Amino acid sequence: MSAIRALRQISLSSTRALAARAASRSLTRSALPVFAARAAPASRAFSVSARAFGEGSVDPYLSQKLGEELQYEQSSFAAEEPEFLKTFKAQGVWEIEDVPGNDEVAITRKFGNETIRLMFSIADIQNEPEQEFEQEESDVDPEELSRSYPIRCSFSITKAGANGAITVDAMCQEGEFIVDNMSFYNDAKLGTELTAEADWKRRGLYIGPQFDTLDVSVQEGFEKFLHERGISEPLALFVPEYAEYKEQKEYVSWLKNVKTFIEA
Repeated sequence: MSAIRALRQISLSSTRALAARAASRSLTRSALPVFAARAAPASRAFSVSARAFGEGSVDPYLSQKLGEELQYEQSSFAAEEPEFLKTFKAQGVWEIEDVPGNDEVAITRKFGNETIRLMFSIADIQNEPEQEFEQEESDVDPEELSRSYPIRCSFSITKAGANGAITVDAMCQEGEFIVDNMSFYNDAKLGTELTAEADWKRRGLYIGPQFDTLDVSVQEGFEKFLHERGISEPLALFVPEYAEYKEQKEYVSWLKNVKTFIEA
């Protein structure tokens, strides 16, 4: 969930809570029955009949709500490329492979005779559990909401004319990559291929030691090795920012597609 939507949800929850408390105080002062002050519900008129929306009578209502949500999201999401993305591309170091509709993103670069590939998914943002806030809206700190989500990343390093591949599993958070483990595969294709068959074959292989169990000097050597290849703070700051941008872009697209389908 984007920080903007999270803040909006908190605002709505806070507003509903205030309304509920106000209603409770009003009922305490009044002896009138609960339903006495309610007017007869007015039938809501829709400009398009249910027949124009498939077979469901609720289709027009759902279409309207999707439209409202789409309008809200579009008002807070710039269609043009954000400045951070323009700057990243202008550096000409990494290339972004982003297929619309997919939740995985690949970023690649060349380093001498090596090809370095970074993979990450926006699913970590989508599945981030929402925090429960008991504070009023005025007490919510937007900076806290926009904190960096931890995102799982996988790097692969291959060399032209050489067998094998190194893969690095890491967590990207707060401007750094925290390495979990580094694996070596004699077959580069096996180590980098993104298929169910390759994944199944990898499960029976030794994936290497936990990184933090290595000798400190070996850890430092690997950290310098990765840093020299651009796997460092600037990239670690870019990944969550792009993941947030990608998630918002996909959500807007999802709203459009679902609304169009409902109205067909």
